[in-house]
Amino acid sequence: MAGAGGGGCPAGSNDFQWCFSQVKGAVDEDVAEADIISTVEFNYSGDLLATGDKGGRVVIFQREQESKSRPHSRGEYNVYSTFQSHEPEFDYLKSLEIEEKINKIRWLPQQNAAHFLLSTNDKTIKLWKISERDKRAEGYNLKDEDGRLRDPFRITALRVPILKPMDLMVEASPRRIFANAHTYHINSISVNSDHETYLSADDLRINLWHLEITDRSFNIVDIKPANMEELTEVITAAEFHPHQCNVFVYSSSKGTIRLCDMRSSALCDRHSKFFEEPEDPSSRSFFSEIISSISDVKFSHSGRYMMTRDYLSVKVWDLNMESRPVETHQVHEYLRSKLCSLYENDCIFDKFECCWNGSDSAIMTGSYNNFFRMFDRNTRRDVTLEASRENSKPRASLKPRKVCTGGKRKKDEISVDSLDFNKKILHTAWHPMENIIAVAATNNLYIFQDKIN
Repeated sequence: MAGAGGGGCPAGSNDFQWCFSQVKGAVDEDVAEADIISTVEFNYSGDLLATGDKGGRVVIFQREQESKSRPHSRGEYNVYSTFQSHEPEFDYLKSLEIEEKINKIRWLPQQNAAHFLLSTNDKTIKLWKISERDKRAEGYNLKDEDGRLRDPFRITALRVPILKPMDLMVEASPRRIFANAHTYHINSISVNSDHETYLSADDLRINLWHLEITDRSFNIVDIKPANMEELTEVITAAEFHPHQCNVFVYSSSKGTIRLCDMRSSALCDRHSKFFEEPEDPSSRSFFSEIISSISDVKFSHSGRYMMTRDYLSVKVWDLNMESRPVETHQVHEYLRSKLCSLYENDCIFDKFECCWNGSDSAIMTGSYNNFFRMFDRNTRRDVTLEASRENSKPRASLKPRKVCTGGKRKKDEISVDSLDFNKKILHTAWHPMENIIAVAATNNLYIFQDKIN
């Protein structure tokens, strides 16, 4: 959102004036499944941007600092570190393959020179340390420079090893592996505001972990019925409150959100608050339950609101009002008439994510045809933009796109029948303090910034 006030964003205009900054990824027509981006996340300062893909890799981009020789280079993100986070595994007890695909990445607040992040696939969560090394020790007593052991009888003098400068190396090392706690597929991880614990959620359970302890976790939510035939809903997303370490929310496939307080009991099966919008009986259809399933839930930075994304809309809830959302923004209402074909090609089960800008004044979420949507909460204006290589000249302005639903199509409009449902933007991220956004489109990562930047 160009110039949404506060949160480090330039105050004043709110004109959605975005321009192209960068695109990362190959241009190939035939995209390998392993290269498809499956999660995007800025760190707390916004200087690092991590992506995970279906091949189990994590790529971290670092923002370039402005230099005198390249005064306009600030804002560019370049590859900082790439590492293999997860490998494909096989569960021999259940005869199941465990994919290496990275489901979520969450950064920990930086405490020292190193950076830490959590990454998870369907079953295993790993804590990674990303650190820099620009010096190496030389002059060992017991081994030569090439690493071979020296003959002890030939050592006649004691040497003091010295540190010599070397080319910068960025190392990623796994510090903790949190495994064997989830029977079902992990869909969410969320770091607590106490910076010591985090939660992980699968379809039926939520576990609480301590970052230092890998061999046990506490089960804080369990919705698994005694008889699985009585199962009516699953957990779709979960997140800790940004300031209150005892509060978390989880959403369900029935379109409801439960807020739980860990102070009330060890097992939070009884929620403190229950958020649900009553359904309009006149609009009920065969697809109602599927499209009401919540695919993402995010607290605002202030902690006063939360945002949920279902198939057709994004809703903003005030934590003090459970009966209905305070805002409902239609993302792609023109698809309501296409639900039958979207059900047949499985697109109706796509899980779109959503994100807030740094000042909570704007929200962003993805759509099809590589479109993504932005909503200004103050002016109630919205815009549809496209992540496309055709408009990828540096600082080229993004033109708003419009979808024509029927009748005569205008020159700049695109017909709803010509939308490409294979091109979808499920994962987006917004810089925590500036108007810089990252948008994952298949195997490409697009970075846009507002024109003021």
